[in-house]
Amino acid sequence: MKTIKLLELNLKNFKGIKNFSLQANGENVSAYGDNATGKTTLFDAFVWILFDKDSQNKKDFSIKSLDFGGKELHGLDHEVEVKFLIDGRPLTLRKVYSEKWTKKRGSANKEFTGHTTDYFVDGVPSNKKGYTDRVASIVNEDIFKLLTSPTYFNEQLKWQDRRKTLLQVAGDVTDEEVIASHKSLAELPTILEGRSIEDHRKIITAKKKDINEQLEKIPVRIDEINHGLPDINGLNKQVLEGAINQINKDIDEKTDLISNIRNGNAITQKQGEIQEIEIELLRIKQEHESGSKDEVYKLKARIQEEQSNVSILNSKLESLKNQKRYNDDSIKRIDENLVQLRQEWHEVNSQEFSHNDLCECPTCGQDLPEEQVSAAREKALSQFNLSNAQKLEDINQKGMQGNEEKQKYISNNENLAKEYEKLNGQIAEKNELLSKLIDKLKTLEGSIIDISENAQYSAKLQEKSNIEKEIDKLHMSASESITGIQEEILKLKEERDRYQQDLNKFSIVEQSNKRVEELSQQERKLATEYENLEKELFLTEEFIRTKVNLLEEKINSKFKYARFKLFEEQINGGLKETCVTTFNGVPYDSGLNNAARINVGLDIINTLSEHYGLLAPIFIDNREAVTKLIDTKSQTISLIVSEKDKTLRVENNDSLMEAI
Repeated sequence: MKTIKLLELNLKNFKGIKNFSLQANGENVSAYGDNATGKTTLFDAFVWILFDKDSQNKKDFSIKSLDFGGKELHGLDHEVEVKFLIDGRPLTLRKVYSEKWTKKRGSANKEFTGHTTDYFVDGVPSNKKGYTDRVASIVNEDIFKLLTSPTYFNEQLKWQDRRKTLLQVAGDVTDEEVIASHKSLAELPTILEGRSIEDHRKIITAKKKDINEQLEKIPVRIDEINHGLPDINGLNKQVLEGAINQINKDIDEKTDLISNIRNGNAITQKQGEIQEIEIELLRIKQEHESGSKDEVYKLKARIQEEQSNVSILNSKLESLKNQKRYNDDSIKRIDENLVQLRQEWHEVNSQEFSHNDLCECPTCGQDLPEEQVSAAREKALSQFNLSNAQKLEDINQKGMQGNEEKQKYISNNENLAKEYEKLNGQIAEKNELLSKLIDKLKTLEGSIIDISENAQYSAKLQEKSNIEKEIDKLHMSASESITGIQEEILKLKEERDRYQQDLNKFSIVEQSNKRVEELSQQERKLATEYENLEKELFLTEEFIRTKVNLLEEKINSKFKYARFKLFEEQINGGLKETCVTTFNGVPYDSGLNNAARINVGLDIINTLSEHYGLLAPIFIDNREAVTKLIDTKSQTISLIVSEKDKTLRVENNDSLMEAI
């Protein structure tokens, strides 16, 4: 079994503790202190250095020290160091949380810009990932917290996670074992069809809800249908259908009579003559427009083409203007740079040589020989002249390059000016041509003769008008007869509509009765389906009850004091999954005293330690509530409230250690 022992826990400026060292040496120790002296802070520091959280599993807690006004103290490093003995091998972890102060440009003072965290493993600096990986290699975070706090399992884990952990420790009971233990569950595998109990219960719940909603709506729908039924008392369906058929025959006969009147031979012949005249009118119009209109279309197309050419030339002209503008800006920039270079040249050229002749030896203080002083001066003068010459040469080189670049832009501007002049001439030519083409188009359009002035076309129009007048006279004689027949047809249709409305009532009643029967059948089917679901739900509850009983027996056998309730009965007789820890029949979170809670927590840790194969230091807060702890193989650090101890005091092998 893997064993982790706490050797030392050192705090510096951590949650109000300025400097404290817990010397455990791998043995059981007790930390005494009045309220607010920092007992729980020891456990917070222990968890923080490993997992960046406090003992309550909170990540966003403050570790910085505060002044008497409750404000954070700045400029302090907040540090925790822990020394372990893991299977006989020492390991030291250290973490330092510091403020970051940055001096921004233009500011005389530094400003607070955040925090940094430094990590160390056995004294060697490490990055966060390397540090985290090293901690993870020791133990899993969730397992470590389970094994180091008697209250973690019962007070910080969700009941679902507590239940899951217990199943991992004791081993689950298979569905086959549960079904085999109870004869009434034999048909359950067929019902489940490979689904889990939980998933099938969800399906049952969803189906029951859906069926209930449907069952509630069906009576309402039937009632709405019955209230909407039309009254058919005194009506005969066969009589109504016979009357409607006879009226339809009468309408068809009268409609045929109107058609025969309208389609007389004289009217048909005259309408044929009009069609021939319209064909001749179309031919005359096409001949009239074929010559002059074609010329107009061609001239308009030519004008559009030339307008497009002018647009393209104007676009090129605008591009030349932009290029010229860019060149002028570049020449201006180069001229300004050349002025600057001339100033630099004169400044360098006007510099005078100066030399501080050192006539004494810097070591012994004696006067140097004249030839050494002179040689040093000559060497300095040579270096000065060489440096100035190089600077002047560099300035001259830059000036020449600038002049060359400027000449290129000037030369390019000259070419642009020629091209600009050329484009302006082309645009003027095109505009002049456009003006002539537009004038020609106006003249051509003015010379076109309107079709209404064509004598042949006008004669045909008059011929068509005469024939139309003759047709109107023929229609006038038949119009009075047709009007009378149409009035008779209208009366027949109104009578048919009244009969049809009564006949439709029989169809509505028939469809409504059919729908009511469908809804009644659906209601009976849903009720049967609901009963089957209730039976399936009962079987799943019986399965859970049986499984839980088996599980509770199996799980409780793993613990000496703690017992676990994994389900609770509902008012409706159903079962609800839960996970409640009890001791001597008293639930952990209602009525169990602190001493029992701590010992139950230690009992759970003992079992979990055996399961995970790991012994880790246990921090026992409120230890003063327990007269006697149950036996445990793990190292214990007891945190005990002691009113007389205004600063932390640690007892370890009868030695006394106080906070600095």
